[in-house]
Amino acid sequence: MRAATLLAMVLCAIFPGHSAFSPLRPSISMARLAPLSSSYLDSLSPPPVSNADETDVGVESSQRTFSSPLARRAYSLYKFTRPHTIRGTVLASVAGTARALLDSPGTPFNFGLLLPRAFIGMLALLLGNCYIVGINQIYDLKIDRINKPYLPVASGEMSVGNAWYTVALSGILGPLIVAKFFSPLLLKLYMLGWLLGGIYSVPPARTKRNPLMAAATISLVRGFLLNFGVYHAVKEAIGHSFKWNPKVAFMARFMTVFAAVIAVTKDLPDVEGDVKAGISTFASEKGVAKVAKYGAVALGLNYAGAIITALVAPRGTFNKAAMVLGHAALGGWLLKKWRGGNVDDAQGVKRFYKGVWDLFYAEYALYTLI
Repeated sequence: MRAATLLAMVLCAIFPGHSAFSPLRPSISMARLAPLSSSYLDSLSPPPVSNADETDVGVESSQRTFSSPLARRAYSLYKFTRPHTIRGTVLASVAGTARALLDSPGTPFNFGLLLPRAFIGMLALLLGNCYIVGINQIYDLKIDRINKPYLPVASGEMSVGNAWYTVALSGILGPLIVAKFFSPLLLKLYMLGWLLGGIYSVPPARTKRNPLMAAATISLVRGFLLNFGVYHAVKEAIGHSFKWNPKVAFMARFMTVFAAVIAVTKDLPDVEGDVKAGISTFASEKGVAKVAKYGAVALGLNYAGAIITALVAPRGTFNKAAMVLGHAALGGWLLKKWRGGNVDDAQGVKRFYKGVWDLFYAEYALYTLI
């Protein structure tokens, strides 16, 4: 019953009813493109109003009817937080909490104390997420006016001053919450992610200018630190000392590779603005189709590695049926969409990138079963 309840929590987070979070299917093909053909760059230039953005917002605020100026500002703030990244953070929190509780059989849980602490921890993570994506929008303003003109700062819906206020508030409150309610180790992990997320965008470091550094930064923060930190925090909350668990170790490795693929494929729709801003990415150097292909191959190998890990692990280490069949199903879904997809145009590229995130979300549901 406990496992079913926790799985239901994760599935509800992955498949909420609100249309703003409706999953979008990936579309991938092995079509090759010249690295920077003029026709492709032209196709990447978004129209004044676009609804094909990875924030899953559906339609832009210029097409929406708001009951008040406050509602419009709230929607701009919602877009500012980049909902697709918020969703990933929430899923990591819910699934990591479920995994830690499932790994602690026989432990009496005081949910009256545990749930408030879990929500406080999730709030700190969401504030950290807002700080990182927000400061990126400030320093990428000129690039976003080309690549993502629908974002609130680039479109003018949110002023740069208000963006700075939001980033500063998030960047201060998050660490204060962790310092108040969690251990010094968790504060150090949080601040490491805070620092890496900041220097990704902020000069002079601005690690996003180097494709390898950008991939390493995102994969470390979203792959390792997030999953390890949530699991450790829950174990700490229920009075258990942390011990490396094969399941959480697998998840940290698997999601680090997955986050690296996200770090590379996120640049696929942004070639034009990155080139004009002098930002070097794998997509601008190697070509969009080639990078999409390599990203799909890397994910396929990641799924194959998960299956092999389950098969060679000692008996009882994993739920082999869930581990093998689940990753085989996700890998098969990726292969099916790869064969039937198309990255010859901007919309196909965006569908591919959204599909990568859909698979990322689905992995967290599987995490509670393995």
